[in-house]
Amino acid sequence: MKSHTIILDINGEKRSIMVRSADTLLFAIRGKLGLTGAKPGCLNGDCGACTVNIDGWPMKSCLMLAVEAEGKKITTIEGLENTPIQQAFVDNFAFQCGYCTPGFIMNCHSLIKQHPDADDNMIKEWLESNICRCTGYAEIERAVKSVLRKNM
Repeated sequence: MKSHTIILDINGEKRSIMVRSADTLLFAIRGKLGLTGAKPGCLNGDCGACTVNIDGWPMKSCLMLAVEAEGKKITTIEGLENTPIQQAFVDNFAFQCGYCTPGFIMNCHSLIKQHPDADDNMIKEWLESNICRCTGYAEIERAVKSVLRKNM
């Protein structure tokens, strides 16, 4: 399959990479750009471990082709350095093994930005798109709520 060059706007930086038309964004981010925070999990959109933000909205990067991301603003966990939601995850012990944590943080970051007035039902609904096999979701909900309270 033929490769071609695309330019991705990722974490505020324009990066030129060679991809095949069939390469997923997850493959491009991890394999071509070395940004390994987005994790391969189910590779079919069920688990959310590969979640990144596209133009401020959560997207499972295993479901998006790299060529579809050209011209969009992509943020990975590496682009969220020192954000309140990351600290809230630490403060609320909202992780265990950590494999799913980057995807949850990306999803929660989008939730906080898109819905700063999110109620309990909305938080639960957004968290349904990601799976953690190690811990309950109470700590993650507490982390999100702690950031939302600070933003009020």
